[in-house]
Amino acid sequence: MQPVTVQNGQSPLILAMPHGGTYVPADIFVKLNDNGKILADTDWHIDRVYQDLAPDVTIVKASFHRYVIDANRDPKGMSLYPGQNTTNLCPLTDFDGKDIWQPNQQPTLDEINRRADKFHAPYHQALSEQIERVKAIHGYAILFDCHSIRSKIPFLFAGELPTFNIGTNDGQTCTSIIETVTVDICQAAENYTSVLNGRFKGGWTTRHYGQPDDGVHAIQMEISQAAYMQEYPEWDYLPDVATKVRPHLAKILKSLIELNLPMHSKGH
Repeated sequence: MQPVTVQNGQSPLILAMPHGGTYVPADIFVKLNDNGKILADTDWHIDRVYQDLAPDVTIVKASFHRYVIDANRDPKGMSLYPGQNTTNLCPLTDFDGKDIWQPNQQPTLDEINRRADKFHAPYHQALSEQIERVKAIHGYAILFDCHSIRSKIPFLFAGELPTFNIGTNDGQTCTSIIETVTVDICQAAENYTSVLNGRFKGGWTTRHYGQPDDGVHAIQMEISQAAYMQEYPEWDYLPDVATKVRPHLAKILKSLIELNLPMHSKGH
């Protein structure tokens, strides 16, 4: 199993999918407890949600599960949300705060470093290479970080999550027009709710790569799983539900591709 798969496109848009993978190596899977083996915190069907929504986009997908190592966390282990409940580079609990490892089977520092080398690093190497390639074509690149999460998780946030959760780290990771276009489409989406830089302001991927002054723009979209799937095992994709939300995502992606942003120097 390759840690990352890449689909090359020629447009300025790159879709990153760090949490859609479900691969857990056998030697790691046996260390998970029954709760961990459910793999509840997957961004289930995220590739299907975005499939064929926009032409000629680049897609970078992690095949490994976030319980192996979280591709959207700082490899140095720094918290994205200091003072708030969150999960680690190698999570010790699920999103409900419940243990996922059998007793005394939590990953050691050496094991975390091994997983970082084997899984985290190849994913980000591939993502970096695609950003460089796309920027060389257009003079800029737009990284759209694709996520989804259950609509109700009291351990992480109060109440019910909006449908569209847009993150730009308070406007720091992309030019304002990208933020504005995305927000306007989400706010106009009938029967759906949205928020900008609410509970989710953009993960490590968005914050690390989003360097608008250098021609790399990044924005995170965290979709409520209630908008397209069954939010409990067997985590079924619901086509009749998903077909209502997908056109709004398609409009966002196509609008971002059509933006004529200022070109920057080749390379990054």
